[in-house]
Amino acid sequence: MTANLTLLVVVGALVACGVYLILERSVTKMLLGMILFGNAVNLLILTVAGPDGEPPLRSAQVADADMADPLAQAMVLTAIVITMGLTAFVLALAYRARMLTTTDDVPDDAEDADVAGRREREDPED
Repeated sequence: MTANLTLLVVVGALVACGVYLILERSVTKMLLGMILFGNAVNLLILTVAGPDGEPPLRSAQVADADMADPLAQAMVLTAIVITMGLTAFVLALAYRARMLTTTDDVPDDAEDADVAGRREREDPED
């Protein structure tokens, strides 16, 4: 099996940019990172699925080796639907956070900082 090196480099760049944006504190940047990461995975699935082929219909004119793999196409279609649903959910969360706090940055939680400080005071050996 051969894969297109250019597409694999594009997938790597999209994954790197997506992960970088997911780690940001802004909900908008996190959403863009999730969209980039989802598109990178879709492109990776289609790249690894193999070359283009004939429609996956059994007939006497088409050999088995010449047919396209329908599983990869079905997986990408499902992933697109899931990504759209996740995007809509995060957009609703971002809108609600913007209305409540007038910013889309996620602040540090005071309770988490308390728990982390307590753990350090209790177990100084670790």
